[in-house]
This record gives sequence, structure tokens and C-alpha cells, in this order.
Amino acid sequence: MIFSMKKKNVIGTRVRKARKAAKPPITQLDLVARLGLQKMKVDQSIISKIENGTRPVYDYELPKIARALKVTVGWLLERGG
Repeated sequence: MIFSMKKKNVIGTRVRKARKAAKPPITQLDLVARLGLQKMKVDQSIISKIENGTRPVYDYELPKIARALKVTVGWLLERGG
């Protein structure tokens, strides 16, 4: 996958992949709740925008998202599927 300059983050596809691969799968609302426990205020529309690459992900949000999905920051940042 070639990174498009229109994308505002590189982790969106990985966030979606991790959610769906979890056993049981994590819904966007589940992810919102997990992030809320870490004091990261987001809603389902923000998760959708992150996954679609239309919302930037800030450096301080990366470890929280990784923890919520039980993956590493490095895995989220890897390019490709």
C-alpha cells in the first residue's frame, strides 16, 4: 500500500485490523470505552475517522490506542496490511 498524502495518519488500517482480529472482535464503541478508561476522550465517529485516515493521530494517543487494542505501537506504525 502506498501512503497517500491525503491520509492524515498511517495507523488507521491497522487499528481496524486489530479490532476485527481480536477474540471476540472489538467494536468501535468498545474501543471508545477502552480509550475512555485511559482518559482519551473520543467517540465512535472519531474512531471511524482514524480508521479511514481522515483524522490525525497524535503521538500521545498512540500508546493508548495500542494498549486498548493489545498491540504494540511498532505494530500500529508498520506499513501495509
